[in-house]
Amino acid sequence: MSDIVIDIADVRKKYRGGVEALRGVSLQVPRGGIFGLLGPNGAGKSTLVKILTSIVRPTRCSGIMLGAPIGDKATLARVGYLPEHARFPEYLKGGEVIRYVAGLTGISRTEAGQKAGQLLEMVGMQDWGKHKMATYSKGMKQRIGLAQALVNDPEIVFLDEPTDGVDPKGRLEMRNLLQRMRDDGRTVFINSHLLGELEMICDSVAIMDKGEIVQQGTIAELTEKSRRYELKTRGTISEELKHKLIAAGAEIEADTMSMVGSDPAPIQPMLDALRAEKITIVELREVRQSLEELFMESVGAAGVGGTQKRSTPPQLPGKELVK
Repeated sequence: MSDIVIDIADVRKKYRGGVEALRGVSLQVPRGGIFGLLGPNGAGKSTLVKILTSIVRPTRCSGIMLGAPIGDKATLARVGYLPEHARFPEYLKGGEVIRYVAGLTGISRTEAGQKAGQLLEMVGMQDWGKHKMATYSKGMKQRIGLAQALVNDPEIVFLDEPTDGVDPKGRLEMRNLLQRMRDDGRTVFINSHLLGELEMICDSVAIMDKGEIVQQGTIAELTEKSRRYELKTRGTISEELKHKLIAAGAEIEADTMSMVGSDPAPIQPMLDALRAEKITIVELREVRQSLEELFMESVGAAGVGGTQKRSTPPQLPGKELVK
């Protein structure tokens, strides 16, 4: 079994009037993880998802999903989908929506009833399954939307802005659900603009801009160059030691010393030298770019008269090692 569930190349979509939504997108999605597709409004994210689910016909598309060509009907039966701004009949009850979708997939009425109960409990809506959709909040409707996306026990689940309209408590519960889906062996494909949410759960991401993929990989891979160790001290470092530390690659500013790289080995002799001079180690932490900063560096921040990019990563909180 391949470790890649989606492998596409040179996907293009041109609408009438010459508008190019996708300009040769190539993408690989690993099996059994949470994959995040990021990009500003109009980048082509939703168009790509709709092409993968055969809702939109591509101008050009080469690739496979679950081992079959994109658009294969039998393969689509193994896929779940929650669109952005999902709409369900307001007069139906939550459990009825799930049973209705189950019926569309060919599941028997008895099995549909069983699945509805299981999925309502899974998304935390077991007490609301007999209430009409008209009485639900936006977050509750999103939960029902997630439940119906799982009704056919899919191998891949496409979720377009799944936490849109969900309160902070609901987002935490949604993250737990997505992690549980990953732990069950499903591949979760999320299209979202909530970068902080994705950073907490995604195993890998792709960043789109103007119909193209500008970066893709695991968050660790994409932020590798920005990784460093940051050390805060208390006490006066001698000029002799300061010169030695700088010669070894350290950057020193006031009471903060930093060392670029993900390998902790080079900083160990520095710690020993600081302690030998009775310098107090107040804090040591591992720092890297956040997903938001990686995103802004990749697509640029809109500025006056054009696009503006940051040339250096900001100092962001990281993993505290000593404090």
